[in-house]
Amino acid sequence: MVLSLMLLLLVLSLLQQLPCKNKTSVGKYMEIKSKRQILERWKEIERELEEMFKETDPTSPRLRRGKEQFALQDVRDAIFREEDNDDMMKVVAMFDRGGDASELINVLELVTDAWNYFPHKVLDGISPAEKLLEYKDGPDSAKATPGRQN
Repeated sequence: MVLSLMLLLLVLSLLQQLPCKNKTSVGKYMEIKSKRQILERWKEIERELEEMFKETDPTSPRLRRGKEQFALQDVRDAIFREEDNDDMMKVVAMFDRGGDASELINVLELVTDAWNYFPHKVLDGISPAEKLLEYKDGPDSAKATPGRQN
């Protein structure tokens, strides 16, 4: 769990140095102020992922799993059930169309945001963003979080 959190922070710091089409929360991860802000960003990421899935070519065998195209739930499941360091790259691979570097940067940015704002089983059903808020605000801030069913 600690290794996963450290890996996420490393990825975030590396992504901050890359030129991106549009800056999202990658450069703002330390500015998380409330659970409401986390939930709003979570919903925004879901909309962005849905848009990215619409842009992918559904006939591409690299984007398909059997006969069906990947969907938002596949991303949620992969993030929630992460077990090792390669799991984030599995999510990135869902969007791999063999595009140029700028496309890869945009995919990495969005997947990193999803990784940081979606719940993880290894974090007891909360997201890394919520975990950072918990550390910032103290142990009571974990109650009634977007990633948990209360």
